[in-house]
Amino acid sequence: MDTHKTFQDIRMKRRQILKYIIIGAVGLVTFILLLSSALYTVPAGYVGVVTRWGAVQRIVPPGLGVKIPLAEAVHRMSAQTQKDEIEASSASSNLQTVSAFIAVNYRLDGQYASAVFQSIGTDYQDKVVAPAIQNAFKSATAKYTAENLIKMREQVRIDAETELQKQLEPYHIIVENFNIINFDFSPEYNASIEAKQVMEQNVQTAKLELEKSRIEAEQRVVEAQAQADAQKALKDTGALTDAYLQYLFLTRWNGILPDVIGGANPVFDIGDYLPQE
Repeated sequence: MDTHKTFQDIRMKRRQILKYIIIGAVGLVTFILLLSSALYTVPAGYVGVVTRWGAVQRIVPPGLGVKIPLAEAVHRMSAQTQKDEIEASSASSNLQTVSAFIAVNYRLDGQYASAVFQSIGTDYQDKVVAPAIQNAFKSATAKYTAENLIKMREQVRIDAETELQKQLEPYHIIVENFNIINFDFSPEYNASIEAKQVMEQNVQTAKLELEKSRIEAEQRVVEAQAQADAQKALKDTGALTDAYLQYLFLTRWNGILPDVIGGANPVFDIGDYLPQE
């Protein structure tokens, strides 16, 4: 009997020890879980919005912090510069369809993160920024003709950036840069631009040819007048002698004898200038 009783006591003690171990393990795991849920970290470049049962309580800076387990949650919102690249389409003032690839740099004003979280949430990029970029581009391009959109591209960019900042300011989003990568128009308008350039080039070529002809005509007039003046001067001075006329003939003669030279009284006898046998 004593041996049997002793064996039962040992079994009971083992069960009690196992029970304490299980309780201790459960308690340790629970403590670790509670501790881990009470700690939070916010990365650099972000701010944390702490909510308690869904209601916004406070903004916390980057780093390690403590919150109430289960009751509180931390929502990270980036305060770094972000970049959005989208394709936008619009119409010019002369109703030409224009599309562009746009790149925008912007950032959230961290001190107003709780207000943005309450009114928009963490996905403010899709809800606010992207639509505002489209609207700003349309507002800017509607002020210019299609041709001026290309000629005044920098001013168009400035107008669009100003309009975008105006639209995002109520949401505490700061626009740092607005870039229009390229403009593109309909195939029909591109063809008309090319035809216009060809026409302008042809007109310019015609003007150059006309100017060249005018200059050449003026040169011929000047040369003719100079020759007439020279002949008159020679005649007036008596320098237009038979010997001088013979010299002019020989300097311009092509070496071919004409069928008829002179008349009854030729100015000079060409035979005098031919080689003698």
